[in-house]
Amino acid sequence: MPAEKSPPARSVSSRGRPRRKEEGAAGEVRTHRAVANAQSPFLNRELSWLAFNERVLAEARDERNPLLERLKYTAICGSNLDEFFMVRVAGIHRQIAAGVNVPGPDGLQPRETLALVRERTQVMLREIERTTRRVLRDLHAQGVRLTRVHDLGKRARAQLREHYLAEIQPVLTPLVVDPSHPFPYLSNLSLNLAVLLDAGDGEEPDFARVKVPVGVLPRIVVIGEALLLLEDVIAAHISELFKGRRVLAAHAFRVTRNTDYEFEEEEAEDLLATIEDGLRRRRFGSAVRMEVMRDTRPEIIEFLQLRLRLAPEDIYLLEGPLGTADLMGLPVNRPDLSYPAYVPAVPDLDGDEDSGIFETLRAGDVVLHHPYDGFTNILDFLEEASRDPQVLAIKQTLYRTGDDPRLLGALRTAAENGKQVVALIELKARFDEQRNISWARKLERAGAHVVYGVPGLKTHAKVAMVVRREAGGLRRYVHIGTGNYNAKTARLYTDLSLLSAHPDLGADVAELFNHLTGYATAEYTHLLVAPDTARPGLEALLEREATHARAGLDAWVRVKVNQLTDPGMIDALYRAAGAGVRIELIIRGVCCLRPGVSGLSESVRVRSLLGRYLEHARVFAFGNAGSPEVYFGSADWMSRNLDRRVEVIAPVLDDRHRDTFLSILDTEWADTRGSWELNPSGEYEKLPGDFSAQQAFAASRHPA
Repeated sequence: MPAEKSPPARSVSSRGRPRRKEEGAAGEVRTHRAVANAQSPFLNRELSWLAFNERVLAEARDERNPLLERLKYTAICGSNLDEFFMVRVAGIHRQIAAGVNVPGPDGLQPRETLALVRERTQVMLREIERTTRRVLRDLHAQGVRLTRVHDLGKRARAQLREHYLAEIQPVLTPLVVDPSHPFPYLSNLSLNLAVLLDAGDGEEPDFARVKVPVGVLPRIVVIGEALLLLEDVIAAHISELFKGRRVLAAHAFRVTRNTDYEFEEEEAEDLLATIEDGLRRRRFGSAVRMEVMRDTRPEIIEFLQLRLRLAPEDIYLLEGPLGTADLMGLPVNRPDLSYPAYVPAVPDLDGDEDSGIFETLRAGDVVLHHPYDGFTNILDFLEEASRDPQVLAIKQTLYRTGDDPRLLGALRTAAENGKQVVALIELKARFDEQRNISWARKLERAGAHVVYGVPGLKTHAKVAMVVRREAGGLRRYVHIGTGNYNAKTARLYTDLSLLSAHPDLGADVAELFNHLTGYATAEYTHLLVAPDTARPGLEALLEREATHARAGLDAWVRVKVNQLTDPGMIDALYRAAGAGVRIELIIRGVCCLRPGVSGLSESVRVRSLLGRYLEHARVFAFGNAGSPEVYFGSADWMSRNLDRRVEVIAPVLDDRHRDTFLSILDTEWADTRGSWELNPSGEYEKLPGDFSAQQAFAASRHPA
């Protein structure tokens, strides 16, 4: 374990309040607050999430990152914030509407949390747009020019008008609001133009809405070397849509709606049809936020606020551009302004021509660290199983699959070849429901058995099992991972995979599938499975470390998860710390535990690691008095994961691979390029330095 050191000192302003510090871009030190109630042992979940998004934004400001990548970070910030409002803020609104006034673990009532979130978000949105404009200015200096229509020359303006009339205006629909044309429905995250039209004769102006068709058309319009925002192009030609009317104003605005739709799963006779109905209803959720250009005329803002039934605090006045998530990829080819292309390593697992990957796995387990090791090996494993005449069955959980044809093709081929194919598809994977419904229908048509899991639970586990007939009888081969079966995100997220022919793991995975498809009672030898055995199993491992510490033995815990919000697990960590267990936590996102507090968590340290790839793996390591044990799996330490989802946490049984997992944790804890430390005050402070764990892992696959 790395040597202990005291938590960084708190920075306090002259008024005794936490202060945000900013220094130079390359060697910057910043602090981000995630606290609201200094007396509570728990940090506020929503403010901790906003602090995480601020850390992402810091990557956009970091001049060590290439310019186009910095723009992507601002886009990610915007996308993150969209989902935060659609789900988390919408949930707070629901609590308030239901009259909930019971404080949460952090001591704050919903109304107090909402007020703090609104205040913090106003600041964050302005910082996102400032950073976006700064990056766009620097890109302009490098020849990537996102410009305004009024800055174009005469010839370019003429070319743009031709393009607008031929390619854009035919898609547009101007909608005037009057007694015969009611206020139109504004879909979630839609970008719109609010247009005021002169009504003549001293009458009040007419209001019209034009939806900016982002998705149908690209957000970025390319004219020569100039890049223009679609809404700016439409606004510059708005009179073409309202011929014979005088346009007084046209301003962009954007609406965010509640998408956290709930349904009674146990009462649904047809779960697939129920989910489809829920997706339709989601489109009509109540508005929770409106973003509007700062120079918008007050009467437009008042009109929209009234129609959308928003409080004044839910109106966000910005300089633009609105909807930075759409700036994820500018239509330019400038490798010099992006991260160098990385080609994942692909270990040779083929073995001989007869047995292929199955022979390799009989010789020993294989661990893959994505994206440094390619996801290709997992797809090869499934494709080989689909073709192998000795394979009798393939069973797999599917949560977020993407659109990769190899995965779908392997399962369809296996079913068409007469193998027993069971696909447990989670229809309730938020924002992937429609894609998963499509997959379910395609696999059913191919002859696969498609099931939707256990009522009342989401199946979030990442598990596959292949049953093969061999000389000694049937043998099970399994894949257990921390990430989804999604080839695209496997190139963007850091995850861990285990391929194994270990008979005990195979038996446990078989128990899991029997439980998921037939609701049979499951008994596991090694796996910790939520919601049944994961929480008590993890708490027992923490208590064992506490027992070792009280006996004077070496006791430590190292955990890497995406989120730590569950009060029960936080209390278990506090109890272990109170017994003297040294605890190191790598929590990428939300962390409600307060580290380094005297008498509570003095031996706990928390870091957040960000970088080129999204840290997504979950690893749990325990000192065990000198005989370390390591687990990994799909579960974050959140109440939903441990109590309301099917999650799989597996032990690393091979000593060699156990050392590999511990080495990964060592390297990530040593990171200074993208690491932030959480202080007792609830502030995150950027660690100084330039050592990148992600770069080290990548370099180890392709040594110079």
